[in-house]
Amino acid sequence: MGIKVSLEKCIGCSLCVRSCAVSAIQIIDKKAVIDMSKCTLCAACVEACKKYQAITIEKESSSGVDISQYNNIAVFVEQREGVINGVSYEMIGEGRKLADQLGEKLYAIFPGHNMQKQAEELVKYGVDKVFYVNGESLEHFQDDTYCQIVSDFVNKEKPSIVLAGATAVGRSFIPKVAARVYGGLVADCTKLDIDTEKKLLLGTRPAFGGNLMATIICPHHRPQMATVRHKVMKAAVKDDSRTGEVVITNIDKVLPFERTKIIDIIKDIESTINITEADIVVSGGRGMGSAEKFAMLRELAEVLGGAVGASRAAVDNGWIPYSHQVGQTGKTVCPKLYIACGISGSVQHMAGMQSSDFIIAINKDPNADIFQIANLGIVGDLNEIVPALTKAFRERSGK
Repeated sequence: MGIKVSLEKCIGCSLCVRSCAVSAIQIIDKKAVIDMSKCTLCAACVEACKKYQAITIEKESSSGVDISQYNNIAVFVEQREGVINGVSYEMIGEGRKLADQLGEKLYAIFPGHNMQKQAEELVKYGVDKVFYVNGESLEHFQDDTYCQIVSDFVNKEKPSIVLAGATAVGRSFIPKVAARVYGGLVADCTKLDIDTEKKLLLGTRPAFGGNLMATIICPHHRPQMATVRHKVMKAAVKDDSRTGEVVITNIDKVLPFERTKIIDIIKDIESTINITEADIVVSGGRGMGSAEKFAMLRELAEVLGGAVGASRAAVDNGWIPYSHQVGQTGKTVCPKLYIACGISGSVQHMAGMQSSDFIIAINKDPNADIFQIANLGIVGDLNEIVPALTKAFRERSGK
């Protein structure tokens, strides 16, 4: 990408100087001169010079490759302790849909250790060709190792689109892959679509704290890459009749590009299950009043067989760990039942739970925004309502 000033068209009007936010343009001898060490290529000067068209930006693929060489869609399959992460099945389901729209194949790149059977099972979920990389050093995630594996896959197979879950793993190393292969990346998407005519991936993600949804395209680079939030898309459905190909590659025990070593893995110990996997989530917000009050939510969650969530306000107050936070800056959940206790319903929080099948809101403020999306609203004191619900559910379930 480069920016140019036409000396024939430039009249030295200074409109471009006033439009530049980084003071990269000067008028010298009645002509605009751009300091490329300061220029960010934001194109504000191009817009300001629209009348004279003296400033232009030329765009080209920084990778220097023919975009037409890239075809098919690839999904990164994430595993932890020998179990494939649920978000990977969501990526496969979405990837299958996009591949069908383009009339192309769906690939899966799957690093792991002794997981050949799981790799073969991916074919039944909609993958046409699975590239399983087996190695002892791939049993646990490490940035450099996984980055090298996926980068090598992209350079060899040349998929036009690469999808991955916006998990701690995906967010950690997928940007490194994008930088290494000169791909374009849209992070933290909540919706994906395809411009079938131009073969462009349309990645939609929240912007400005969730107050705006931006759809981003990558017309000049390949592959087009996207990380997608967990629980915002439907998981692929298993079809035992499907057939496909599995390519297995075994690598050495120790890889030369490993710069880190895992010493220990410390797990967050909770009596309730992970909120992203739970069918029932009981969440508390600022209205809980204290960390001690979350004990009643844990009790209700245990009776229902669910998980405990929280709003950002509750986490910021130190009442509950960040791993429980639901919302724009936390986790996205899609349970069958979501019970919001003392949560007013900010845009950011609702962005992380509004796709729940059934929402029950408990709040003493009848005008709370959460009631706008709730299927059932209860106006009252949560200190009385939550224990009553726990008692009723315990009597009904016999727990």
